[in-house]
Amino acid sequence: MNFKVYNDVNDFYNATHNLLMQHEAQNLILLGNIIIGKEGKDKSGWRDPANWLMATVADGNDIQIVAMMTPPRNITLYAKENKINEAATACLISGLANTTVPGVISDKNMAQHFAQAYCAAKGLSSHTLMNQRIYELTEVNPSIPQTGQMRLANESDMHFLPYWLEAFNAAEEYGKQTMSIPQDAGNYLHKITQKQIYVLEDGGQPVSISGTTREIQTVCGIAYVYTPPYFRKKGYATSCVAQLSQMVLNRGFTKCVLYTDLANPISNSIYQKIGYRPVCDSLMLKFV
Repeated sequence: MNFKVYNDVNDFYNATHNLLMQHEAQNLILLGNIIIGKEGKDKSGWRDPANWLMATVADGNDIQIVAMMTPPRNITLYAKENKINEAATACLISGLANTTVPGVISDKNMAQHFAQAYCAAKGLSSHTLMNQRIYELTEVNPSIPQTGQMRLANESDMHFLPYWLEAFNAAEEYGKQTMSIPQDAGNYLHKITQKQIYVLEDGGQPVSISGTTREIQTVCGIAYVYTPPYFRKKGYATSCVAQLSQMVLNRGFTKCVLYTDLANPISNSIYQKIGYRPVCDSLMLKFV
C-alpha cells in the first residue's frame, strides 16, 4: 500500500475524480470541495487548498481510499466501492501520524471502521456528532402544494438571517451543539453574495429558508433548511425545499442531494414526501 499526499488540488482532482464520480451523490462533499479548490474563485475561510490535506492510499495504481481534510473540519473519506480494506486503512493511519485529525465523516461502515482503528492507534475515543442519511432527488412530487413565494436572500435580510442560520446549526436542527450569537457578518454576507440562500415568504413575511451548496457536474446540494418554531406545522419547510429543488432541476442539474439527521424523523419524512430517496447512511464522529 502507498500513502500519497497531494500539494496541488488539480493533481488531486485528476487522480480521484473518476473514482469519486462512481458514487456522485455520496461523495458530494469531496467532489464539491475539490471543485471549489480547483476553481480558486473563493479562498476565504477553509476554502484555500493550500491548507488542505489531500491524500490517497493505493494498491499499485489502484486507489483504495480517498482522504481530504479542510481544517478545522473533520477528515472526509471514501473507500473504493464502499468496501473496507484493513491494510489500506492501516496505511492511511500511518500516513496521518503527524497530522491532527479532529474527527471523521464518511459512509457509516467506513466511518466506524476508521474511527475504531484510528482511536486504537492514538489512544483516543470517539463519539457521534450526527447519524446522517444522504438522500437524492430526480423529480419533485407534483402533488406538493406551493405555499408562499421563494426569493434569493439579500442584505436587507441580515436582521434575521444570521440567527436563523445559527439556529440551523444548533441542537434542535444540526449536530446537537449550542446555538451561538452571530458576531461577524462576513460568513452570512458571503452566502448572500454567492446566492446560496433562499427565503420563503408568505404574505411578504419570511417564514422559512433553504439553500444550495457544492454544485458538481450533475448534482447540487440542498442545505440550510430551517423554519423558526413559531412558523412550523404550516407546510412552509416542505414548500421551501420542494420549490428550491425544482429550481435546481430547472437549472439543468439531474439530482438534488441533501443530508439529514436521523434523530429528526419529521425532516426525514418531509424530504421523502417531496421525492427524496435514500442513498446511504453517513456518520460524523468526533475524536476525544
